[in-house]
Amino acid sequence: MYNSAKKQLWYGELRTARGNVVVIYDKQLPEASSGRVFLYNTQRKAIVEYVEAIVQPNLYELTDDQQKAAESEFGGDWKAARSAFMAKQQSRINLANIKDTAPASSRKAKPVVQMDDDDADTDLPGGGDDYDDGGDDDEWDNDDYED
Repeated sequence: MYNSAKKQLWYGELRTARGNVVVIYDKQLPEASSGRVFLYNTQRKAIVEYVEAIVQPNLYELTDDQQKAAESEFGGDWKAARSAFMAKQQSRINLANIKDTAPASSRKAKPVVQMDDDDADTDLPGGGDDYDDGGDDDEWDNDDYED
């Protein structure tokens, strides 16, 4: 199990059914979502967000010799992945600080012309009905149309 109180970087082994992999925990990485933890997976060469309750019992500390070997073997890849991860996190932080309001428009809005609905029924012949309620479809003959 990783112990962030002792060291900034913790090297360990994640033992799973798929196999064992060396992982790195860095307490300077941004905090993951609640109940999750960021670990650098040396096999994937990426920082992965894990469910803490699942991985914590499967994490084992490396011996001093194993840790030195892991530092020399994975140190370069770890630093590259960390800097890329931090750059992404910083851009997400910057996007989170963007104001929710849009800038004022430089164009003036055109006034909306509203129709006076009070007199609408009196202007139309037949008491405001603009359609025939008779329902008589026989009025239309095909003879009225030219081919």
